[in-house]
Amino acid sequence: MRIALISDIHSNLPALEAVLDDIAGREVDATYHLGDLVGYAPWPDETVARIRAEGIPGVAGNYDSTVATGYEHCGCRYEDPRQEELSHISYEWTGAHVSEETRRFLGRLPFRLDLRPLGGHRPGPTLTLVHGAPTLNTLYWTEDRPDSFCRKMAERVHARAGDLIAFGHTHKPWHRMVEGVHFVNTGSVGRPKDGDWRAGYAVVELVAADGGDPTLNIDFIRVEYDVERARAAIDASDLPDFFGEYLAAGGQVSE
Repeated sequence: MRIALISDIHSNLPALEAVLDDIAGREVDATYHLGDLVGYAPWPDETVARIRAEGIPGVAGNYDSTVATGYEHCGCRYEDPRQEELSHISYEWTGAHVSEETRRFLGRLPFRLDLRPLGGHRPGPTLTLVHGAPTLNTLYWTEDRPDSFCRKMAERVHARAGDLIAFGHTHKPWHRMVEGVHFVNTGSVGRPKDGDWRAGYAVVELVAADGGDPTLNIDFIRVEYDVERARAAIDASDLPDFFGEYLAAGGQVSE
């Protein structure tokens, strides 16, 4: 069984379209999203509409839940005052441009999903899907977090050896095992921050094992997309042109 996990699309419709086309060619059995469908690019309604049309279930990112509730800010972390200013501009623009139907959909997204891909009568892993962490969807779970933090998060969801906790939010992909539990950051479809402009997602494969529980393989996929289309649409909108430059540089650019 193969499961695609996509996260942090952030209203980047060209990136989402390219990723869904790539998934369609990989014999994937199911696709789930890990939140942050909107923000930073000019296709919030269109992105949500495509997710709904494809029937892709998923969880609420911090951007989704704050836009849905009209919270005062997106719950993002800022590295400097200019970044904070740009974040507020994006959040205000998104809040003003989403339809009420999109807002209602975002508000109905659950905080967490627990999957038993092999059903309830066969041994196998539990896949826990969140946006930031099992405690908060605003918490940044970066790769440099110690093993003790990973163990704490595993305890919160009662994860055992062979299980997997998947999340996004930092826009940088990584995979680690601690005491047999897999921890996977899927990266970002629509706004990567690792210096690679290509859209990113992860595929989890359950591999059968003779006489025992299946094992998990994790593949990180990068997909080229029409980033110039995204840049042009950002430039034509009221969003800062910097957001388009950021996409083209894979997040490794300063204003």
